[in-house]
Amino acid sequence: MDRWADNRVFAPVRRRFFDGMGRILRYVPRMTIHARPGDPAHQTVDAQAFRDAMSRVASAVTIVTTDGPAGRAGFTATAVASVSDHPATLLVCVNRASRSHAPLEANGVFCVNALDRSMQRLADVFAGRGLMPDDDTVDTRFSQGEWMTMATGAAGLVGALAVFDCQITEIAPIATHDIVVGEVVATRIAEAGDALVYADRGFRGLAADGS
Repeated sequence: MDRWADNRVFAPVRRRFFDGMGRILRYVPRMTIHARPGDPAHQTVDAQAFRDAMSRVASAVTIVTTDGPAGRAGFTATAVASVSDHPATLLVCVNRASRSHAPLEANGVFCVNALDRSMQRLADVFAGRGLMPDDDTVDTRFSQGEWMTMATGAAGLVGALAVFDCQITEIAPIATHDIVVGEVVATRIAEAGDALVYADRGFRGLAADGS
């Protein structure tokens, strides 16, 4: 039997086989591999050693906001990452003990605002730094800076280097935090600016030319 005839005869069989396997795999639960006690992979460093190491990792500084039926909230965050561009998706890690966690989850939306190096004071305010506990209110935080309402209803920061307005699609609990995944429904980009980053436990400006 020549190759063309072989393909005509067996191609439908192969196609039915792989289609069937695909239907079966859809019902197979995802496997999670857990390290066994005693395995090197099971040993973890202590929290302080981990924080010391992570302090050497420079991260973009953002303010994450939310608004909706559960009220307005906002906090400074560096644990933000791109997930995919199709569909446009990113994630934010939020401590479940944070007072912003409940409204963020209940509202189902959030907005990530990437800060310019001139916005360090704003980053401090939304991190609760330099304020007495009684003065660190939502109204106090949003009294700083200029804000606009995005498509989801969350607040976008005027002058931010980039703004990502997101609808929450998934929340996954990991250790003390929730990984909040959102599809980006709108963006805004500044014409120019220098990024604010956090490294060695302090804010740093990163110029567009890398200096």
